[in-house]
Amino acid sequence: MKYSIDHKSPIPLHIQAEELLRKLIAEEEFQNGKLLPNEVELAKVLAISRTTLRQAINKLVFEGLLIRKKRTGTKVNQATVSSKSNNWLSFSQEMKLRGITIKNFELHVTWVYPDEMLANFFEIKTDRKVLKMERVRGRSDEPFVYFISYFHPRIGLTGDEDFKRPLYELLEMDYSTVATLSKEEISAHAADDEIATKLRIKNGEPVLFRKRFVFDQGERPLEYNLGYYKADSFIYTVESRR
Repeated sequence: MKYSIDHKSPIPLHIQAEELLRKLIAEEEFQNGKLLPNEVELAKVLAISRTTLRQAINKLVFEGLLIRKKRTGTKVNQATVSSKSNNWLSFSQEMKLRGITIKNFELHVTWVYPDEMLANFFEIKTDRKVLKMERVRGRSDEPFVYFISYFHPRIGLTGDEDFKRPLYELLEMDYSTVATLSKEEISAHAADDEIATKLRIKNGEPVLFRKRFVFDQGERPLEYNLGYYKADSFIYTVESRR
């Protein structure tokens, strides 16, 4: 990969450096443990100061994507997976951008009657069935997240779709349904028997619980999603700008 940034661009140099580092992180050689280029050498090649480069590196260290050790260097952090709330994507797309191969350990699709809370969210009656999808996903060697998704019957899903595809890509390409807005709630939970079994952890261990409400372009409810993440395998980063 050619290391370069555009000094004539209106985009700040540290932002360009950050994007370059994100591309490096996704490359197989760095995913496999190779150290990132030396700070002094990389700053020289990019024609930027070490302070500017370090600003970009610190951002990715804070997100949990990089590990930096004195007298050793900087490398990709294989222990955690990071997600950002801005520019949100489907889980598959998030992980692909970070160069992480995801395995489905379980995939179940059923039709269920919604409880009153879910029916109110979808603005439907409780006697109208909705599609429920459960997935346990993770790296090739172990799961780290258990998802439960409910979809509005308006979409037209049948249950026979290939849900191994990125979810929002599938909805857009096959059903002309575009997910444009996500509202989320995040909290800490203790794993019950079911969650512990799914994630292969002990009963009572901490999990990060993310509740996501997804809407289409007309701000109509589209998906109600529950996600349970292993506490030691996931970092959730929120970035705000003024």
